[in-house]
Amino acid sequence: MRRREFLAGAVAGAALARPALAQARTRVRVGYLHTVAVDGQIWTGLDRGAFAKHGLDFEMKQFNTGLELFQALIGGSLDVLSTGAVLSNFPARGQGKVFLINDIEVATAQLWVRGDQGIASFADLKGKRIATAVGTTAHVFLDRALRANKIDPKEVEILNQPMPSAVTAFVSGAVPAVALWVPFNITVRDKVPGAVKLTDASAYYPQAAIIGGWAARNDYYEGNKEVLGRIVKGWAEANDYIMANSDAAVKDLQEKHYPAVPLADIQEQFRAQKMFTSKDWKRLYADGTVTNWLQQTTDFFMSNAGITQFVKATEYLDTSIYIKAIG
Repeated sequence: MRRREFLAGAVAGAALARPALAQARTRVRVGYLHTVAVDGQIWTGLDRGAFAKHGLDFEMKQFNTGLELFQALIGGSLDVLSTGAVLSNFPARGQGKVFLINDIEVATAQLWVRGDQGIASFADLKGKRIATAVGTTAHVFLDRALRANKIDPKEVEILNQPMPSAVTAFVSGAVPAVALWVPFNITVRDKVPGAVKLTDASAYYPQAAIIGGWAARNDYYEGNKEVLGRIVKGWAEANDYIMANSDAAVKDLQEKHYPAVPLADIQEQFRAQKMFTSKDWKRLYADGTVTNWLQQTTDFFMSNAGITQFVKATEYLDTSIYIKAIG
């Protein structure tokens, strides 16, 4: 009996001593956009075991736009998502809670024009058509760029198209300007040799910043804050690895997840974003900087949609999850 008791105790002790990695993981349905600014930390964390270390098993689902991501989240087919500027839109409508920021899309949004159609400055855009995807990072940037250069957005005609169609319209010459996000700039640069990048979002930072990050479905947020904290921890390890080893990290991303895209193009995408260490992000959460950046973009989305009563960033962003997780 003593021997059996000893063996049973030994087995129980071994189970308690096993790391979380060897125990059952929490399955999380994650929606994402396949751009470096959105999924760079995710793939790095998955490849390096950072999320698995914290007991997470991601079921990854790729989407083309942030609008589609939030529709899936609201519909219940996703638990969390990672996206761009649309992060400031749907949560302000009460649809989703923001709990993690990836980066600042400093130069990912760009305005390209065709000199062969007489466009050489912002003044030349008056009365002209500009193709873009309304309600996205590119649209937020375009509005900001026009106003900063004393052009009322009503003085141009915005052609609302999915980004691939908007770029095709520009390449074909159907429109003289396009507001896009990387990597669509590569198509423009390669297929329209005379195209000129008039400006990008970096011209308006740090006074204004377009940030992307993570949101959780409302009911998932209410019941799984501990899981969201583990997501933050895995993300932070991946993020800080990229910060400390950017050349190697970007090379790994290209080889494993963007094999059809030349390394130079992935490096260009990486340089178009601004990242911070997890500790620096903690300060930006705590001092209200992140909240203010989100609110600026929310104000644009709500004004554009004609919505006057909406949820403020101070309410739809939960900074406590990140601050507690980072410690």
